This record gives sequence, C-alpha cells and structure tokens, in this order.
Amino acid sequence: MQVTVQRNGRKPLVATFGGIPLRRRRNAILTDRELVPAIVPRSELVRRLLAGRCEICGGAETVQVHQIRKLADLEKPGPQRPEWMSLMARRRRKTLVVCGPCHANIHGRPIASTA
Repeated sequence: MQVTVQRNGRKPLVATFGGIPLRRRRNAILTDRELVPAIVPRSELVRRLLAGRCEICGGAETVQVHQIRKLADLEKPGPQRPEWMSLMARRRRKTLVVCGPCHANIHGRPIASTA
C-alpha cells in the first residue's frame, strides 16, 4: 500500500506500508546472520555457588544459600552476634553460601542425624 500527498512547489510525500510481497517465492534464498555469542560474566554469587564450599565451616557438602532481607538487619543490637552474621556484615553481602547443617544452625533448627 502506498500513499502520496501532493505539495505545492515541493516534492510529494510518499509513505509505503508493507513492502514485503505476500506471494510465496519457491526459489527464494534465505541467508541467516551468524549469531555473535554474548559473553556475560558470572555474578559473584554464581561463582561462590560453583565453588561448592560452605563459607562458614569450609565443608564440601551440597551447599545452599542463606539470604537476609536487607543489610540493615545485620546491624540490630544484641548481646553477641553469631559468626554468620559477622561474616555477612564484614562482606556487606545479603547472601551466604552454606552447607545444610550450618544453614539449620543459622535458623535454629535441630540438625537431623544421619545415623
């Protein structure tokens, strides 16, 4: 579809809509552009997870991520801050990669015995 607007003393304005024929061409040659791989650096959390080590005890068990809502929660006054809280405050990180027993200890749950 093409629309032309005539103007006095100047070139006419021409607008073309579509431009791609809808009829199928059997001998059409399609050339796809070669994709350029995007190299995205891994985030610090992903690197810490892939290390597979507990950041509290150093164990090489299956790791989990402990997360807090905001860093200000670490600054609450109290009698004695646990080691995990001090570690997160020192690193200024809301996440901590820990093993299962350490994660249960953080949340105050009893550790299930495997015996």
